[in-house]
Amino acid sequence: MTATAAKLGTLEYIKTIGVTNNGDNGRGFANPYSIAIDSSGNSYVINRCDPVRARAIRASVQDFDENFLFEFSEGYGSGPGQFVLPVAVAFNGDDELYITDEHNNRVVVYDAKGKFLTQWGQGGSEPHEFDGPAGIAIDSSDNVYVADQGSNSIKKFTSTGEHVSNFGSDEDGRGLNQPWGVGIDDGDNIYVADWRNDLVKKFASDGTYLETYGGGGDVRFNRPSGVAVDSEGYIYVTDWGNERLCVLTPDGLGYADERGRATLSKWAIDYFSSNPDETTVRDKANLIPDLPPEYSNDPYHVSSQTEPYFWGPVAVTVDNENRVYVVESNRHRIQIYKRS
Repeated sequence: MTATAAKLGTLEYIKTIGVTNNGDNGRGFANPYSIAIDSSGNSYVINRCDPVRARAIRASVQDFDENFLFEFSEGYGSGPGQFVLPVAVAFNGDDELYITDEHNNRVVVYDAKGKFLTQWGQGGSEPHEFDGPAGIAIDSSDNVYVADQGSNSIKKFTSTGEHVSNFGSDEDGRGLNQPWGVGIDDGDNIYVADWRNDLVKKFASDGTYLETYGGGGDVRFNRPSGVAVDSEGYIYVTDWGNERLCVLTPDGLGYADERGRATLSKWAIDYFSSNPDETTVRDKANLIPDLPPEYSNDPYHVSSQTEPYFWGPVAVTVDNENRVYVVESNRHRIQIYKRS
């Protein structure tokens, strides 16, 4: 951690969950893109996969102790409950799961047991329509906020999909530019990872602009992808282009960053225990190499060659114990931290 870490306390590394799953189902992740935690502490991870492995698009469910519970999906496509490019996931107050799909231009709703409930939304340029929905957050009244990339705005809906308002597209020259992640604090303020502006912006629930983070000083983002806020108001940002997690104090003035400290997950340990040849190869590998100078200042190259580091940190969430979950799409895992 760097900079004003004294104001932030210590970011304690807890554990890693995940292992690459090259199959169509079962324990493990395939390009995870988002995570939500239910009221029991179980994690629901959206596996976005790639086009070649479209059959593997699904939600994986596991508890904090890494016991795989179940998975669900209605399959690849545009039929009821299906996905093509799922992006983000959030729970409402009834533990119903809302998932955005940027290709199908809609929000799909499941219950906590994986039963498809409903879906709403369509593509278009009208205020209530989507043009690449991405991040999603739900407030204490179950209003739903969706980052719409193409319209450069946040769209607010009721829990049943009735359109309420749009905001963020033109805020006195501070408008959003391809917003991606969305987070929410205990006061129902909305935080937006403003991808192409390299900023995080804060709005009231009625859409009033409040504040910007990352525009100068020590904090400069490069394609921020996700944002979450803990119960004490500390802000966590997955800074995708810089391959790191940024932590900001509630006033936005204190700052620290984390490159990642992953260890083998329980699932990975089980795999290597059953595959001694793979263990031998791993033991011979240099997982934290000394890179040549031309690569040492490139976050992508450093992360791609350094196994404990974040590589493709695409989303972040915080559970009710203020544990911070960072989703790594490229290494198919979740790193978990807690500020103390």
